[in-house]
Amino acid sequence: MKSALETLNPTRVKLTVEVPYEELKPSLDAAYKTIGAQVQVPGFRKGKVPARIIDQRVGRGAVLQEAVNEALPKFYGQAIDDNHVRPLGQPDVDVTEVPAEVGQELKFTVEVDVRPDITLPDYAGITVEVDKVEATDADVEERLLTLRQRFGTLKGVERPVLDGDFVSIDLSATIGDEEIDSVTGVSYEVGTKNMIEGIDEALLEMNAGETKNFSAPLAGGDHEGQDAQCVVTVQSVKERELPELDDDFAQLASEFDTLEELRADVTKQAEQAKKFQQGIQARDKILEALLESVDVPIPESLVEAEIHSHLEGEGRLEDAEHRAEVDTSTRKALKAQLLLDAIVEKREITVEQPELIEYIVMSAQQYGMDPNQFAQTIDQQGQVPSMVAEVGRRKALAHVLELAKVVDTDGTAIDLNEVNTEDLAGTGAEEFEVGGDEGRTGDAADAVVEGEVIHSDQSEDAPDHEPEDAKA
Repeated sequence: MKSALETLNPTRVKLTVEVPYEELKPSLDAAYKTIGAQVQVPGFRKGKVPARIIDQRVGRGAVLQEAVNEALPKFYGQAIDDNHVRPLGQPDVDVTEVPAEVGQELKFTVEVDVRPDITLPDYAGITVEVDKVEATDADVEERLLTLRQRFGTLKGVERPVLDGDFVSIDLSATIGDEEIDSVTGVSYEVGTKNMIEGIDEALLEMNAGETKNFSAPLAGGDHEGQDAQCVVTVQSVKERELPELDDDFAQLASEFDTLEELRADVTKQAEQAKKFQQGIQARDKILEALLESVDVPIPESLVEAEIHSHLEGEGRLEDAEHRAEVDTSTRKALKAQLLLDAIVEKREITVEQPELIEYIVMSAQQYGMDPNQFAQTIDQQGQVPSMVAEVGRRKALAHVLELAKVVDTDGTAIDLNEVNTEDLAGTGAEEFEVGGDEGRTGDAADAVVEGEVIHSDQSEDAPDHEPEDAKA
């Protein structure tokens, strides 16, 4: 087989391939065997029909088509390897000549987008300035309040619903005379805004036993976006009582014996969280500086395919304003992806099996799936190589973060290793991930939008007490 490479532009090439008859013959023989097993000719056993009879009955053109379709992926792959091409996306194949007679060649051309050659900048010299951060008393008190809420108790009250109350409700939605969805005995925290639109406003000032009607657009299903008439009935109202901040609470909520020890630990957590926020700011600025320091050609067909897929998934193909926004974000993400891939290649970054497993487990949790089931699904869909590539890009970004120089507004040097550069790189993965579903999962106790109207994973009243084994 012979092949020649022509560069059409920095991101697209054309391959011209010529395959001698001798190399195509195994595929022709296989095609005759496949077709022979499918046809019945009087006087011949099934699967034993001679090639000349198949040519007469079915036509040599059908045999050639079968053979070429079977052989093209192999010869395309060989041409890619021989010319050291790194393809992106699907190739456009044009068969220009088929061997109508014995001894003639198969000829075809392929146009395909490729990874551009990128001259990497000196990212070790990147310097960025970030805000100075420190944990305040308010930050500590906010964390202690969250911890108290976890161990709060719910007490029934005889008064109208207030923001932050827990209510048990029945809820239904109809369009015309058709009931679209309904739930009963759902526990919901008023003000969280994670149920159907308008429910929080409707519940305020309602009493137990009271019913109210309101209108709201449906969040999913066949009637998504259509206004429905909703009816909500409050069964009960409860407020959360918080435990006192004392030594007893410290022993209940943590491994510490005194409130002073608990407060010191919470202060340390708040400081670490602030450092991580500072690290995220540094990561974002470093990635921006990296992208601005190098020209990365992007295949236009790949950009358009990603934009179309995104808008089609949202049902907004005709939204020109949104298309412009998606175009900008897609180009940035593709540029980051290609740049980080170049760093992976230059640094010869490899992905070990434990790293891939950790990423798969984390992704499974994001989609609310069992890790084993998730792994089987991505394997069946052929997505494992793309996940390996994502882990490699995260490691490449972590490598850049380790080499960059970071100072705060006071000129103090910031060591990103204190918050783990790989954690920071993983948090910023959305900067270079393109395509795919944007999965989101919530706490099992939250009421979430699902289906036509609403669904709650908590079908009964909220527990009177949060789990006592939860730790700070």
